[in-house]
Amino acid sequence: MKSKPYILFSAFFAFFLNLEAQTLSPYIMVGESDLDLTANEQKVTSALQEKGFDVIGSYNAEGNQTLKVIVFTRQDLKDIVIQVKDRGALAAALKVGLKSDGPGTKISYLNPEYLFQAYLMDDYDKHASGLAQVANDVKSALSPLGSENKGFGGGLTAEELREYHYKIMMPYFTDPVELEEFSSFEAGVKMIEKNLKAKKGETLWVYSLKFPSDKVAVYGIGLMNEEEGEKHFLPIIGEDHLAAMPYEIILQGNTATMLHGRYRIALHWPDLTMGTFTKIMSTPGDVKKVMKELCK
Repeated sequence: MKSKPYILFSAFFAFFLNLEAQTLSPYIMVGESDLDLTANEQKVTSALQEKGFDVIGSYNAEGNQTLKVIVFTRQDLKDIVIQVKDRGALAAALKVGLKSDGPGTKISYLNPEYLFQAYLMDDYDKHASGLAQVANDVKSALSPLGSENKGFGGGLTAEELREYHYKIMMPYFTDPVELEEFSSFEAGVKMIEKNLKAKKGETLWVYSLKFPSDKVAVYGIGLMNEEEGEKHFLPIIGEDHLAAMPYEIILQGNTATMLHGRYRIALHWPDLTMGTFTKIMSTPGDVKKVMKELCK
């Protein structure tokens, strides 16, 4: 007869394995509200604030009045992710998508657990409790606003997310695009913000997150060019995933980088077929070109 400690250990080990194998969807569909987009934006903002989150930006994706992205964060999340030195600050920005298909509005959000596993990778384990609390509070805040609360958009395990790349020879999270090397962190902030204020490259400054003592800054940027920006690629790959936007530049020390389009787009649209991907073949390069412009 097996001893009780052995049985308990086996049960715990089985539970751990099951947790690791659990599939995470990139988005959660809260549901459809009868209210219009503006009323739902107010409800979402209030619900997040009640859980201590700060809304740091919002915009109409594609410049389309029927598509709205709300970006939010919280201090405990910022305190965790800044400890992850390989662009962990990108995981501080969480997002809600509002899509008005008619009289009502679909409410969805980027799954925090999906984002944390992909962007923090093995560092997730060091902060699992705190990150789980953030994810649970997002769910608690938003789930009362709809009746569905189901994952959509594909699914990957934690292990797959930590090592994610779309296909062989495609980039990983650890293969960023270097945009510019400045003389200092302060010079980088000054240049990027000057260009964002001027809307250089037909961009829109949606949000920023700054960690001055760590010399890290994240900028969320709407891509407003009608031929090469969101209005071109989002309708092709799927506007239901609008909580993937906006795209980011991260400045760490004196170096500005961005996630490679062939990584970031694939991560947020994991069910994208190669046939569909080829229809936006120019998009990763188009995004890179605009982001480089913002750094010069």
